[in-house]
Amino acid sequence: MGQVFLLMPVLLVSCFLSQGAAMENQRLFNIAVNRVQHLHLLAQKMFNDFEGTLLSDERRQLNKIFLLDFCNSDSIVSPIDKQETQKSSVLKLLHISFRLIESWEYPSQTLAISNSLMVRNSNQISEKLSDLKVGINLLIKGSQDGVLSLDDNDSQHLPPYGNYYQNLGGDGNIRRNYELLACFKKDMHKVETYLTVAKCRKSLEANCTL
Repeated sequence: MGQVFLLMPVLLVSCFLSQGAAMENQRLFNIAVNRVQHLHLLAQKMFNDFEGTLLSDERRQLNKIFLLDFCNSDSIVSPIDKQETQKSSVLKLLHISFRLIESWEYPSQTLAISNSLMVRNSNQISEKLSDLKVGINLLIKGSQDGVLSLDDNDSQHLPPYGNYYQNLGGDGNIRRNYELLACFKKDMHKVETYLTVAKCRKSLEANCTL
């Protein structure tokens, strides 16, 4: 009987610690989702503002070209549709999000190429990307439960983002600037989707459908 009473405080402390860890994890998810939502909105605004400087024929032509082209981050293996996203584990979604954010840390400096809005926001974007990467890394550590941080698929060698995006910006080429902004908007939307699904899974909500 005495051993039972001795175990009770230990169990209670363990329970409180577990609840505290879960609350902290949820807080980090909330921060990460809020930050990527802000980045996605900013990317959307910059893209729309840039499109607003183009003629109608230019917009249509660039849109057709972009649909046939690709973003450098397409080399990062990620879910191809909503169904695959739903089937992916929280850890996988976090790893993909981390790599997508990481892929824009350097090229975000090249976003200040087309108009005054980008110039004002370029430093803000780089800082937010860096902060978000740190936050996602903390979420990965809190979600992996002792498994390796990178599996075979995650440890793939990625191409040099800096060289690719450096060639896109800064030379006044409308097509290249369009692609840079379109790719940034596309990737921020991906990360927002993945982090939102991961957050929902961790909160044990009944319905996490997209």
